[in-house]
Amino acid sequence: MVDIRAYWQLLRPPNLITAAADVLAGVAVAQGWNQPPIQNMGFEPISGTTIWLLASTICLYGGGVVLNDYFDASLDAIERPERPIPSGRVPRKHAGVLGFGLLLLGIACAFMSSTTSGFLAMAIAVLVILYDAKSKVHGVIGPLNMGLCRGANLLLGISIIPSLFSETLFLAVIPIVYIAAVTLISRGEVHGAHMRSYILAFLVYALVWAMLLMLGWLPQFSGLYALPCVLVLMAITIPPLWTASRSNEPVNIKAAVKAGVLGIISLNAALAAGFMGWFFGILLLLLLPISILLAKPFAVT
Repeated sequence: MVDIRAYWQLLRPPNLITAAADVLAGVAVAQGWNQPPIQNMGFEPISGTTIWLLASTICLYGGGVVLNDYFDASLDAIERPERPIPSGRVPRKHAGVLGFGLLLLGIACAFMSSTTSGFLAMAIAVLVILYDAKSKVHGVIGPLNMGLCRGANLLLGISIIPSLFSETLFLAVIPIVYIAAVTLISRGEVHGAHMRSYILAFLVYALVWAMLLMLGWLPQFSGLYALPCVLVLMAITIPPLWTASRSNEPVNIKAAVKAGVLGIISLNAALAAGFMGWFFGILLLLLLPISILLAKPFAVT
């Protein structure tokens, strides 16, 4: 008998919400790029193209986290035997088929939006496989690889208007840097982390906050609208990181990583509010309690 809950655990539903937030933030950037955010107070219904991009990112992210466990099956059998694959609730072969199948489906959904979106989804799929199979064991390349996945995910949303892709490419640096910090912290989930990792993670977080507010130099972006979302991001990420640094236990590090992953929604809300107006930022922030609720029955890391 198929254990449906085990498959849901593989997919990590809270994380899928954060992936959707990436794309919605990208859509907000694209729609608000050519006019100041003060003029963007009206809400435009989500288009069919946006739906395709949301389906694409959910499939790509879902495929990525499933393949993460697929490639880690041997290690998880030692360090995390309770997980779906090492516990035997999901056959490893089935997880592989599911993971690669979701990546292909994500690419197909992206091509339904545009050719630019489709090729970008292909790049994300390659980055996902590279991270899951190889790069995550490397101290520098791994966090950078994971960050590139998130940066490309934001660009996937922006690709709703393909002509803006090259013009807005620099925005991908923000999630790249942020997720690199989260990945850096996650290295200590099993055996603990070094103090320098916490210090570096805090400095990188601070850099992200500064980059978000510095976007206010752009005529298309309102730092005032983005500020509340940045404060929420700080409130989510700082306390668990401080606790982990004071008590270097895997359970505290896991909580810090969890906060970092969920915090991506606030980061995306800041981008959306800055480019599209406070109303759109609030809509994205509403995804945060949904993701937090899903994080109770389902693992984030």
